[in-house]
Amino acid sequence: MGVNNAANSGFLLWLFIPGLWTVLLLVWVAVGALLGNRPLLHALALAVTLLAVVWCVLSIFWEGAATPPCPGGVPPWWPSFISVPGF
Repeated sequence: MGVNNAANSGFLLWLFIPGLWTVLLLVWVAVGALLGNRPLLHALALAVTLLAVVWCVLSIFWEGAATPPCPGGVPPWWPSFISVPGF
């Protein structure tokens, strides 16, 4: 909430969403060309594609669900001789 709530709306509306649709359409056309005229395989490929997209969205945008945030923003395995900008 707040003033910057819609800061990325232009990016999402004009670049990300059309880009995502384009990638999904190209994948779907490629799968259709590879599978030929087999409706059951098309349905299975669509289900797998949609599950993969849902998994990607959840893993990217559901912050903190998969892994807890690192203490101090730096993972414990990060070597101390390599500086981390911004931390």
